[in-house]
Amino acid sequence: MIHSMTGYAVASAESARGALTLELRSVNSRFLDLQFRVADELRAAEPMLRELIAGRITRGKVDCRLSHGNAIPHAQQQLNARAVQQLRSLAAEAATAFPGASPLRIADVLRWPGVLAEPAADEESTRATLDKLCRRALDELCAARSREGAKLAVAVLGRVAGMRKQLAEVAPLVPEAVAAYRTRISERLREVLGSGDDDRARAEIALFAAKSDVDEELTRLATHLDEVERVLAEGGARSSPAGKRLDFLAQELNREANTLASKAAGLKIADCALELKLLIEQIREQVQNIE
Repeated sequence: MIHSMTGYAVASAESARGALTLELRSVNSRFLDLQFRVADELRAAEPMLRELIAGRITRGKVDCRLSHGNAIPHAQQQLNARAVQQLRSLAAEAATAFPGASPLRIADVLRWPGVLAEPAADEESTRATLDKLCRRALDELCAARSREGAKLAVAVLGRVAGMRKQLAEVAPLVPEAVAAYRTRISERLREVLGSGDDDRARAEIALFAAKSDVDEELTRLATHLDEVERVLAEGGARSSPAGKRLDFLAQELNREANTLASKAAGLKIADCALELKLLIEQIREQVQNIE
């Protein structure tokens, strides 16, 4: 199955640390490029996330963002006696320095950093939650990339069909173009040399026929198109991503089309070669996004 390198997924879950949110964004890249934006208190989970993502995705720039809402239930929160005692001492010193100042309110005390103690987070429980969360987000991301990949495959196959049509039109034009050129050059050489059957005319015609022989290019183009269709049908593997193979085939198609254009023996053949190059460029644009 063909997968695009473009996709988006987000998943959330409750944990001892509050609501966890994992967001994955992926775009095209030559290799696998993982970027993490993880809250400091969850940084220890980054190696696990990296391993899970690399196990499912082979190419693309993937941006992973992990955050939590700190939504600890009030029933689980307790006053930090030590912090309260320190705050009381500070308040007493401040009252001595500023006798006219208003005393601290309960709301001020509760908002003071460290006064409300959160329960110790269960690292194993949080890790297990993150594992499930990441797998769920990866399922969604891979599904999105698969849907996008199917559309890309259809687009590439459409260009392949267009190229086959151009090749079918070029093949019968070559003999006609060679014959027309043979007639023109024979007439010119006869006028210049004053000979009806000159060896130089035959040599010139033979040289042109050899240079304008595009059977090899047409065969290679058809073979490369067969390979493109095969890769799209089979999909890619971790050891050999489809996108890299298709990109290589697009380069080979372009090389053969350039040769065909340089050997064009007539305007119609040149136009067909130009149309082939346009379709190949469209294929290259599409395969740049295939994993």
